[in-house]
Amino acid sequence: MVELVKPVPTDVMCDPAGGTCGYPVAVGEYLRENHKEIFTDNKLRKHFHEKLFNAFDFGSTMLRIGSMNMLLHGVEKPNVVYRDSLAQEHGGEEERYSLVLANPPFAGSLDFESCAKDLLQVVKTKKTELLFRALIMRLLKPGGRAAVIVPDGVLFGSSTAHKTLRKMIVEEQKLDGIISMPGGVFKPYAGVSTAILLFTKTKSGGTDHVWFYDMQADGKSLDDKRTGLLPPEKQGPKRDICYFLRQPDIVALANSRASGANLPRLSPTALSEISLPVPPLSEQKRIAEFLDRAEALRAKRRAALALLDELTQSIFLDMFGDPVTNPKGWDMGNIKDLLESASYGTSEKSEAVGEFPVLRVNNIS
Repeated sequence: MVELVKPVPTDVMCDPAGGTCGYPVAVGEYLRENHKEIFTDNKLRKHFHEKLFNAFDFGSTMLRIGSMNMLLHGVEKPNVVYRDSLAQEHGGEEERYSLVLANPPFAGSLDFESCAKDLLQVVKTKKTELLFRALIMRLLKPGGRAAVIVPDGVLFGSSTAHKTLRKMIVEEQKLDGIISMPGGVFKPYAGVSTAILLFTKTKSGGTDHVWFYDMQADGKSLDDKRTGLLPPEKQGPKRDICYFLRQPDIVALANSRASGANLPRLSPTALSEISLPVPPLSEQKRIAEFLDRAEALRAKRRAALALLDELTQSIFLDMFGDPVTNPKGWDMGNIKDLLESASYGTSEKSEAVGEFPVLRVNNIS
């Protein structure tokens, strides 16, 4: 789940059902492995230790275990705090986080009197699995990403609350993907079928194509023992398969074989028929390590471009000041005062031919 959302050093992440802080620990390990700059940049290092990790729980034992877990994994000041996520108001936490990962409790129910009023305004329900989904949407800032484990009922439930929440995620936010998991992945603790929900908060929709993965096995038995199906020496790196499936030509091939108009889905049979090169295990590991380094370089480039954008804005403000407050006292005017004339511009005729034929508005309106 952490690899799917690709955390970056500037993220502010939250787990509203923190427990032992498994997700914050996993995010920290991912950043240490893929973003070495957190060790050399003082600003990023301070952010990593003091602001990046946030987790809530209302069990004193879990808070102690979670805090100790973070400290043992090298995070100096994690924000692991006592909070009843579904009962307390969230005004101070609303749209504060750029990343949320969670495996909230489900199959539970609360009285309306015990629920936070701001959550009931989003969706009126007593079911904890739906209330947590509403909470996560409130916690995320626009552009924030979420990876959340949900019971199958959230995807297929027929109540008004279920339908309302699904409509909000699909039509008002951007649903990126759903990974359906078999019923035994959480045994011996729970046998219910679950899924991983991946979405981005946009407040303006954006859901176009949604990848729906039907996971039928995870490499272990689906009984209470959860024993491995293959010994470690026969297991290749899983990352090389991930890199292979992300290739543009493989994505295009998968799209061509997907079925379903509103929710394109690649069936397990269609997926199994895609040819996959299988070199020796040693070669698979070498390729995966090489691609890991390439992915780390791409992540650094994205971070550098983000810093360059911030630098450009800083230079503009240093030279001209904030255009709203005008601290330098520049003369203010309207754009029209600086122009001799303004027109709508010109374009090629609609019948023009070439590599990119032109289609004008009046041809389609």
